[in-house]
Amino acid sequence: MRPALALPAALLAGVAHTLSFAPFEAWWLQVGALGVLAGLAAKAAPSRAAWLGWLFGVGWMVSGLWWLYISMHDFGGMATWLAAAAVLALAALLGLYYAAALALSAHLRRGRPQADAAMWAACWLLAELARASLFTGFPWIASGYAHAVGPLAAWAPWIGVYGLSALGAWLACAAALAVRPMARQGRIGLGLTAAVLLGAPLALPTEFTQSTGELSVSLLQPDIAQDLKFDPARLDANLQALGRQIASARGSLVVTPESVIPLTRGELSDGYWLRLLEPFARPGRGLLIGLFLGNSDEGFVNSVVGVAAAAPGAEYHYGKRHLLPFGEFVPPGFRWFVDLLDIPLGDQAHGTSSAAFAVGGQRVRPLICYEDLFGEDIVSSVVGAEPATVFANVSNLAWFGRWLVQDQHLQFSQMRALEFQRPVIRSTNTGATAVVDHRGRVTARLPAWTEGTLEAVVQGRSGATPYARWLSASGLWPLVLLALLLLFVLRRRATDRRSACRAS
Repeated sequence: MRPALALPAALLAGVAHTLSFAPFEAWWLQVGALGVLAGLAAKAAPSRAAWLGWLFGVGWMVSGLWWLYISMHDFGGMATWLAAAAVLALAALLGLYYAAALALSAHLRRGRPQADAAMWAACWLLAELARASLFTGFPWIASGYAHAVGPLAAWAPWIGVYGLSALGAWLACAAALAVRPMARQGRIGLGLTAAVLLGAPLALPTEFTQSTGELSVSLLQPDIAQDLKFDPARLDANLQALGRQIASARGSLVVTPESVIPLTRGELSDGYWLRLLEPFARPGRGLLIGLFLGNSDEGFVNSVVGVAAAAPGAEYHYGKRHLLPFGEFVPPGFRWFVDLLDIPLGDQAHGTSSAAFAVGGQRVRPLICYEDLFGEDIVSSVVGAEPATVFANVSNLAWFGRWLVQDQHLQFSQMRALEFQRPVIRSTNTGATAVVDHRGRVTARLPAWTEGTLEAVVQGRSGATPYARWLSASGLWPLVLLALLLLFVLRRRATDRRSACRAS
């Protein structure tokens, strides 16, 4: 490709990369788009490779995260130009991870297909891990999520979403190198490695968990517009409608969305609270309801409160632990930015509990909103003496409009289900309210932007996948160390080979 066209081609490839995620679920396009980038950078100098990687990242992030504009402009009251600039600035910053990855890969490249593909995958993996971890982490639509479907999905219980990111990157680079002129043995080596990566899961165990029985669930979707949720004039009507929806639910476990009551527990009247709990005095029933705990002195915690007949008078409390920057806590030095946003409860306190809620013979682990992006944070819930058997995600995505975000978030739940072989039930305000089984399949879903209750039955699971075992023991460090070790070994071998050639 002509040098003048390479940079815009990298930008467009990043946009195409977004189309590989939900709702499109074109896993092959993730490999194809990244393969285009690998081909463009195949002979580029490190400085030019950095520009290619940065533009790819910007195209990917702007097209995949543009809905943040809606929360800042439509609901946060930010000026149009400033909200658009904020999205672009975020994409530009996140693109720096991929600029660094491509610059490093170009610096280490030695013209040997197998080694270069491995180096490329290792550098890409380090970029994805850095984005997931630094500055509290923001791994939204990490490249491995595209493989919640497709042939690589079978690797999820072994290596998790970031391992899938590395496999996808290797396949992309291998494909890009294979179409370039090279020795026949180079293509054969790449082809054999690709066959092993795609075929190995067929020879490996697939089931690591066992059934713990069934649980009937009622997942509420109130469909309250975001601009009306905190409106004092509509609050009483919304609370009464919630009470009727809870009373009519039939499941053993009833789950409401995140902050379905936009008040603290202390601000609710005792009479209203007791009426909500009346249906759950019968044995075998439980309720998980989203509201706020705390006060202005100690801080407000975005929480889930659970009640069950098995523990009369005792309430279960779970508070959100991984908060969203700018929406739920203020990063140092950015108070001025948050003050521009008219977001209620924009500076919250962290929750502490990670225990599961017992109901109907199952142990249900709540996850509030984007907490389910961080498998490394929740893995402790699925190992040990009393592991969670079901994940319950409660969210309010009405902040972000109608397009992309709901399906993207559902895909993250699918990946967690694959990694830990646990069902994930989702109760959301406007969508995607759904049930995902332990194989990552969506078995039931309510239409978005409609009021309703999803009645379903889920099968709890116990046991630990290989990924859960090593992740709980060491976190993501094995992937970091593996990538660094791979780069060190391949670099050392290339140096030794050059020294041997000069000596001869």
